[in-house]
Amino acid sequence: MHIMTMAVLSAALVLAGCGGNSGHGGNGEAKPRAGGMEQSATQPDVVNPGRAHPAAPAEPVVTSVRPVAAPPPAARGADGRDAVQPAFSPPVTGAVTPQVVQRRPWTEAPDRENYAHIAEGGTYRARETPVSTFSVDVDTGSYAVVRRMLNEGRLPVRDAVRIEEMINYFDYGYAAPPDSGHPFSVHTELGPNPWNAGTHLLKIGIQGRTEGHAGLPPANLVFLVDVSGSMRSPDKLELLKQSLRLLVARLRAEDRIAIVVYAGASGLVLPATPGDRKSAILAALDGLSAGGSTNGAAGIRLAYQVARENYIENGVNRVLLATDGDFNVGTVDVAALKDLVAGQRASGISLTTLGFGSGNYNDHLMEQIADIGNGNHAYIDRLAEARKVLVGQLAGTLNTIASDVKIQVEFNPAVVSEYRLVGYENRVLRREDFNNDRVDAGEIGAGHNVTALYEIRLAGPGNAPRIDPLRYGGGREEADAGIHGELAWLKLRYKHPGAPDSVLLQRPVQVRELRRDLARTSPDYRFAAAVAGFGQLLRGGSSTGRFGFGDVLELAVAARGTDAHGYRGEFIGLVELAQALATPLSRRGGAPDSVVY
Repeated sequence: MHIMTMAVLSAALVLAGCGGNSGHGGNGEAKPRAGGMEQSATQPDVVNPGRAHPAAPAEPVVTSVRPVAAPPPAARGADGRDAVQPAFSPPVTGAVTPQVVQRRPWTEAPDRENYAHIAEGGTYRARETPVSTFSVDVDTGSYAVVRRMLNEGRLPVRDAVRIEEMINYFDYGYAAPPDSGHPFSVHTELGPNPWNAGTHLLKIGIQGRTEGHAGLPPANLVFLVDVSGSMRSPDKLELLKQSLRLLVARLRAEDRIAIVVYAGASGLVLPATPGDRKSAILAALDGLSAGGSTNGAAGIRLAYQVARENYIENGVNRVLLATDGDFNVGTVDVAALKDLVAGQRASGISLTTLGFGSGNYNDHLMEQIADIGNGNHAYIDRLAEARKVLVGQLAGTLNTIASDVKIQVEFNPAVVSEYRLVGYENRVLRREDFNNDRVDAGEIGAGHNVTALYEIRLAGPGNAPRIDPLRYGGGREEADAGIHGELAWLKLRYKHPGAPDSVLLQRPVQVRELRRDLARTSPDYRFAAAVAGFGQLLRGGSSTGRFGFGDVLELAVAARGTDAHGYRGEFIGLVELAQALATPLSRRGGAPDSVVY
C-alpha cells in the first residue's frame, strides 16, 4: 500500500504542475497545436524546394497519463528466500505514472508530388539536322498545376512546367477546317521573337473541326474513381464528385455510364446505366467515400472490362480515370502501368485521366498513361476547371476526330541557319517515325486546337549562329533555286479514328509570310509568345536572355483581346504572382526576373 500511495501522489503532483499548459482538453486527450500536425517519430523529414519549413523548438510534453503496474511485494518461499517471479505480472489497478513523449519539431506535411524529369530541347543547325519531328499534344494539365502552385504562394516545381501544355491551354482563334475531308485545318505565322533579338518564331496551329453536343455519337463511359484513403480531402474526392456531376448533367438517353471504384480492391458501383437516369447515377456518385490503400491497376483492368462489355460500335468508348495517382498496392511501377494501358489500346477504348489534389499528386503517371491510352490529361484544381474540361470542351474531351497526329518540319538551310522547338520535349519522335504508322502519337478531339512554336535564326550576315559549323561536311551550301523562297516544308500525318493507314498533308512555309515588326503580328501570335516566354522563365530562363516577367506582362496585356471567358486575364494575374515570388537573378548579376531553383 505504501508503494501504491507514493505512485498516486507523484502522478497527482505532475498533473498539478502541468496545469492548463499541457494542451489537454477536458477528456484528457492531447490537442494538436494550432498550425501543427502530429507525425510519427519514425517518419523521415522531407524537404521540398520552394516551401518554407518553420520549426519550433522541441520540448517534452505530457501527452497522456496511463496506469502503469507497480511492482508487487516480493513473494517468500518456505526457506525465507525470494521466490522466482513470472516474466509478466498482471497490473495493479490504481497505480499511475506520467508518460512523457518527445514531440518532434513541427514541419509541413511532406510533399510527395511526382513529376517526370524534362531535359531541355536543344538548338540545331539546319544544314546538319534540317528535319524536326514530334507528336501533337492537347493536354492542359501542366497549366492548371502551375496555377495551383502559384496560388498557394510558391513557385512551381521546374518539371511541373510543360511549356506546350501551357500554350495549348488557350484558344488562338484559328479558322475551322474547310469542307475538304480533313478533320482539321493548319495555320502558320512568322514574326519576331520577343525574348531573343535577332531570331524569329514560326507558329504552327492546328484547329479541329467543331461538333455540337447534340451531334456527338452515343457514348459508353466508365468513371473509374479512386476512393482510397489518400482521396479523403475537399480538393480530391469531394471536388471529383462535384466535377463528375457536371458531366452527368450533359448525358443523353443514348449515352451509357458505369462507375467503377478502387481502393485496396476494385468493384462495380453502378452498372451501365442510360444517361437520362440521372437520379440513379448521382445517387451512386454521392454514396462514394474514401478509405483504404490504392490498387489502381486492379481498377484499370475492371474499368476496361466493363467498357468492353458495353462497347458501342461507331460510338465514344472511353474510361475516365479520376485520381491523385498515388497507387501503392498491386502494380505501382509507371512502366508496368503504361504496358497495362497499352495492351488495352487496341480494343478501341480510350483513356482520359483527371488529376486531383496536392501533396502526393503523381503527375508523371497521369500524363504518361493518358498518352499511352490514346486519350488526354487534365488537372482539376477547382470546379471552374472541371466546367471548362467536362462541359465547355466536352466534345474534345470525349470524341476523337484524328489519331496518331504527327508533325514534321524540314527547314531550308539557305534561309534558316538554326532552329529550336519550344516545349514538346517528351513528344519528340525520330525522323523515320513520321512514316511509320505503327508508331503511336497524339490524338485531337473535336474543337481542339494545337499550337507549336519554333525559335528560328535566319541565315545571312548579321545573324551570328549559336552553334559552330562542322569542319567536315555539313550539306549543300545553297538550296535549289526553285525552292529558295521557302523557309520550311511542313508535313502532317494523321489517321481517321479506327483506320490502320495514315493520311499525309503537306505544304510550304514561305519566306514572304514573315512580318519584321512584332506590332504587325496578330494578338494571338503575341499572346502565345508571352505564354511560351513565361513557361521558359518558370523553368529557369536559360534561353530567354534579358527577357523577364515584366516583359511577359507587357506583351500579354497588349495581346489580351476580347477574352470572353477571362482565361487570359487570369494568366496576367499569375504572371504578377510569379514576379512577386521570384528571386531576381539580377541581384547576383544575372538576368532579371528569372527563377532561381
